[in-house]
Order: sequence, then structure tokens, then C-alpha cells
Amino acid sequence: MLATRPLLASGQPLDPSPEAFGFVRSSADALADPAELNRRLEDDGYLYLPGFFDSDLILAARRAVTDRLAAEGSLDPAAPTMEAVARPDRAFSYRGDLARDNAAVSRVVYGPELLGFYQRLFGEPVRHYDHTWFRAVSHGQGTPPHCDLVYMGRGTHQLLTAWIPYGDIPLEMGGVMLLEGSHRQTERLRSYLAWDVDAYCENRPAQVERVRGRGGWSHPGYLSKMPASIRAKLGGRWLTSPEWRVGDLLTFGMTIVHGGLDNQTHRFRFSSDTRYQRASQPVDERWVGENPIANTLAGKRGRVC
Repeated sequence: MLATRPLLASGQPLDPSPEAFGFVRSSADALADPAELNRRLEDDGYLYLPGFFDSDLILAARRAVTDRLAAEGSLDPAAPTMEAVARPDRAFSYRGDLARDNAAVSRVVYGPELLGFYQRLFGEPVRHYDHTWFRAVSHGQGTPPHCDLVYMGRGTHQLLTAWIPYGDIPLEMGGVMLLEGSHRQTERLRSYLAWDVDAYCENRPAQVERVRGRGGWSHPGYLSKMPASIRAKLGGRWLTSPEWRVGDLLTFGMTIVHGGLDNQTHRFRFSSDTRYQRASQPVDERWVGENPIANTLAGKRGRVC
């Protein structure tokens, strides 16, 4: 069932027609069949596994996050903390600090359920990135369409993202959306997918200043802030869930175009996205270790263009 108000992404309305918009396919029926899961991952570019996690595990992590937000004064004190109603003057999107030194979140994203799942899916030992991306998305905020490869392409490209909601997310609150079939458009996206946001041209002073001087990126990372335009160019439908639920898991590869619907409520929308790969393959040095260097100056890489 569609939302009662127009859906927005990057501030732009989405076409709700069946030709342009739809819902992800559940693979819960194939959870015990890694071969079938791999077939669906190749076909669809993603796996949607509703009810993968025990809800108590997710709710414990949600409480750890809302307690921190309440302590810093970001929640409306008139509402129950677990409802995560934002104060009107607080606007966030990415809040990686909420996952740092947070045992309850780490238990979800690096626990035996998820690591066991990826080991069965890859068919060999796995490792995860040690950096946890965490989002607390407030009213009017979303994520422009992009592919993950431009942010983490220095190691293996056979890397999978795990997107996990920490609360029920109806359409009006947003959540992740995937562009159907876009993982098969790598040739058309070749120039974009070749970017490394932390690489820069040493012979281009403006780029050196932006990346080395100000700690920015050589590329904004996203494809466009016009989701309808991207869909028109690449085809397919924007896919999401009628309601992401506590316990759900969505996993996908590095080249599928995805983004986030805008949050049209006054509650924070919580999710994490973390990465997993075969332990035998090269790893991107920015995202591993006790204190990953991430997008700091230590991770910038110059080249002559």
C-alpha cells in the first residue's frame, strides 16, 4: 500500500505508478539455501530477508541509540525516548558517532547471526569492515542516489553491504530504495564507478585544496539529486518496502544504485550500513583496524591526471 502523501527523495516527488515504483522481493523462503540466495543476488542485485534478526536484539540497539540522543538533548522530552521524536531544532542524517563504543549496535552488525550468514553466502571465511556507518535521519532528510563502490573500492569489489533498520519504518519515514536492475548497468556507469572520493589529481590545484587542504572529496559521491532522471536514463523501478520492520535485513552489492527516501515525519529514522567480504580477498585500508582512518587526510591518495 502506498503512502497517503507523495513520496519524496532528495526533495523530489517520485512517480508512484507501477512502471516506476515497486517493492523488493523477499528471499526469506531461501534463507537455508545459499546457492539459491546467490542466484537471486545475481539476478536482483540484492537480498531482502524480513525477520532475519531477533527483534529484541535490534530494540536493545535502538534503546542504546535513543538514550544517547536523549542525553545530548536531541529528543523531545515530552515523548517516550524509544519513539525518537526529534526536537524541532535538531537536523541530522549521518551520525556515525552513535555506533562508536556502542556494544549493542556492534552485537547486531558484527554478531554471529550476520557473520554466519555471510560465511554461508560466500562459502568461505569472511571479514567485516571495522567502521560502522550509522544514520539518524531527521525530518526532510534523505540520501541522494549513489553506488557504494566510489566510497570503498580500494580492496575487493566483491563486497556486500548490510542495511539494517532499528525500528519500524513506514513509507512516510523513508528508508532505503534500490533502482531495479541497475547492478547490470556497470558499463553505462563506468566513468562514475571509476571514482574514488578520497583520490585527487596532484596537478589540479583546486582539487588539491579541496581534498588535501579542506579534507573534502574529489567527487560528491552521489550520481544525482534527481532520482526520476536517473530512473529515466537507466530504466527499472525504484524499489523499497511497504514498511521496513524491526528484524529486517537488506544486503546488496557495490554497483547497485540506491539512496534513501526523505523522512516526512518528526521522528528520527535509524539504520546502519556495514560491509562484509571474503577474508581471502584484499581489503580497503580506510575501513579496517582499531581506529579506521576512514575519509581523513590519512586516507587521501594523490595521482597525476
